[in-house]
Amino acid sequence: MANPMRGEVALWLDGRRQVCRLTLGALAELEAALDSGGLIELVERFEAGRFSARDVLALVLAGLRGGGWDGDAADLRRAEIRGGVVEAARVAALLLARAFGPVDGAE
Repeated sequence: MANPMRGEVALWLDGRRQVCRLTLGALAELEAALDSGGLIELVERFEAGRFSARDVLALVLAGLRGGGWDGDAADLRRAEIRGGVVEAARVAALLLARAFGPVDGAE
């Protein structure tokens, strides 16, 4: 089970449940993969509903890598995501929210 307090989100990929998480290393890889702007601009695009398929792919890939998945972007493009594009976008948005949102009980 994915632990939301750790920023984890579950994703079914090729019939297997994967745990996605935006670790610091995954965020660094994500930032390097972005064409323009940084992570804050990516968050703003998601908040405004102006994200692209490339944004979703980059976020899901970073989350999978942060969760320990060994695949790359080519593997993800060929993979079957249960729930399709809508689920991929939902997971991407949740990853951002859990990585940058407030944590209950935080000091």
